[in-house]
Amino acid sequence: MNDHASHEDEHSELSDTQLRVRALETILVEKGYVDPAALDLIVEHYETRTGPHIGARVIARAWVDPAFKAALLEDASKAINALGLFDRVGEHLIAVENTGEQHNVVVCTLCSCYPWDVLGLPPVWYKSAPYRSRTVMDPRGVLADFGVTLPASTGIRVWDSTAETRFLVVPLRPAGTEGWSEERLARLVTRDCMIGTGLPKPPQEVPV
Repeated sequence: MNDHASHEDEHSELSDTQLRVRALETILVEKGYVDPAALDLIVEHYETRTGPHIGARVIARAWVDPAFKAALLEDASKAINALGLFDRVGEHLIAVENTGEQHNVVVCTLCSCYPWDVLGLPPVWYKSAPYRSRTVMDPRGVLADFGVTLPASTGIRVWDSTAETRFLVVPLRPAGTEGWSEERLARLVTRDCMIGTGLPKPPQEVPV
């Protein structure tokens, strides 16, 4: 296979958004606006040192360690920094716990404040005007749009992020995961369930 065919195969596997990003990156590099080495470092940072995998490990630890969970709910920034496993998170993170009686969902009505430290880059919909306005007025309807249908008896609390306060939702641990390792539990945790617009993956989707 020649190089031209290889590039065509590579591009065919990319989404339209990824193709547009690749084209923009190429233009910026060619014009000298972006240093490729610096760009690689930024991408590497968000792929390996920040991102939803960090938050997932925090949630999994809270599920298996009651003392850590209590510390997380008391002062999330302090508890996570005390682990010494990740880059230091800012002194602004608040953890809120889902229960059978209350489901939490996070929004930023003014702009798009988001806990980058533990969730990485925010999804596009989080920054959209419809999400930011509808979540406050009709949280149950918004959750239904995301495929989350809660019992009528479960209350929904909306937390509004600001530059001073960011929120991390601690979802309910799925039933049937007793005895699971922390690593395996972390694979159940999605970015959306830490925002409150989703639920953890069903245990059957995470093989041993």
